[in-house]
Amino acid sequence: MSEHGKKIIAPIIITIIMIVYWVIYFGVLIQVVDNVTIKVLLAVIPVILGATMIGVCIQRINEIKGGEEDDLSKY
Repeated sequence: MSEHGKKIIAPIIITIIMIVYWVIYFGVLIQVVDNVTIKVLLAVIPVILGATMIGVCIQRINEIKGGEEDDLSKY
């Protein structure tokens, strides 16, 4: 595996773990709540969080492929 390939694995794994966690967490909350409006809200929140997390992961992968593995050292 290439040098960039090894650095890309961590953001992908963290993204998957976070999305699974949010789905399970909000899934349990949906089962507990009786109000339909709150259930819909609790169903939308993990979708928004997941989409944001995937977007951030894609940006990070592009940074790694572009050679900016340690972009915090610039500051």
